[in-house]
Amino acid sequence: MLVHAFVTSRVDYCNVVFTGAPNIITNTLERVLNSAARVVSGTRKFDRSLRQLMHTELHWLDVPERVKYKLGVITRRCLYGSATWYLAVCFVPVSTTASRQHLRSAAGHQLVIPSHRLTTYGRRAFSVAGPMFWNLLPRNLRDPSHTAAVFGRSLKTFFSQSTSVHRASEAFATMCYINRCFTYLLTLCSFNIHKFARLQDDR
Repeated sequence: MLVHAFVTSRVDYCNVVFTGAPNIITNTLERVLNSAARVVSGTRKFDRSLRQLMHTELHWLDVPERVKYKLGVITRRCLYGSATWYLAVCFVPVSTTASRQHLRSAAGHQLVIPSHRLTTYGRRAFSVAGPMFWNLLPRNLRDPSHTAAVFGRSLKTFFSQSTSVHRASEAFATMCYINRCFTYLLTLCSFNIHKFARLQDDR
């Protein structure tokens, strides 16, 4: 309770402003969450599998996923009338735009992404980041029949599964790299052995 009151609630407070932020910023908050996880679980600083403990036992999301989770929740509130009007006007469903009602995205409950400059901070603006993230969600998550509680649970499950897949991909890539290095060392050793044998024959 104390960790939630003094740590995680502060990490989540207004964290939508960190949408698209560089890793140098989110990594700072990640270290705070890691320290809180050690306090809760009783692990030491250099113990392994801390991230796995955070995901499987504590059911905590990493900071980038927490930011996206808050962005998705606020976007849904804006779409279904539970947010303030000055935020709700930032989101325009494709189905309400006359020139786009025939598009497939209209039936998929997607949003219109306003024009913005990619070379500046335009992509990180709330009016741009919200629709972009909403359109990237699976179609079943954008279903308007979901309640706020069901949407929140489904979104967290989606992030947890995505994190598991990402960890598995990283582990596979590491194994492939080790395998390539091992194969290279074996080839190099075999070459040196043959070279040494030839030198011995010449003598």
